[in-house]
Amino acid sequence: MRRGLGGGSLVSKQKVYIFSGKRKRAVATALIRKGSGRVRINGVPVEIWEPEVARLRIIQTLLLAYPISKEYDIDVRVKGGGFMGQAEAASIAIARALVGVSKSKKLRNIYLEFDRALLAGDPRRTEPKKFGGPGPRRRKQTSYR
Repeated sequence: MRRGLGGGSLVSKQKVYIFSGKRKRAVATALIRKGSGRVRINGVPVEIWEPEVARLRIIQTLLLAYPISKEYDIDVRVKGGGFMGQAEAASIAIARALVGVSKSKKLRNIYLEFDRALLAGDPRRTEPKKFGGPGPRRRKQTSYR
């Protein structure tokens, strides 16, 4: 005998898709489903996300896909990194989610022409520290006088 939730209507049969984006040390996971265009980042509506520079980076991604972005609700969980890395990771996850769910070649081309990193990601990472100095490149100064 199977135990479960039974035939109740509490569970919605709505499809939820998951996409992710990374930028520097920040990792964002976007859950996208049919809806009315609500976007939340860590439970906070994108309209009141702070700081403003980070909010504009995320809204910019949504405006590029304007008619399509109003058809879906997107919940983004982002952790790690700084505020700008988190904003860019969230915008990468949102762009990948909108292109993946809508399967629109036109939207994909819009994102690729605007900023290829929205779909392809940015491969740059910090260079590891080397011996003889405090960082990967800087060395201790020498004086001969």
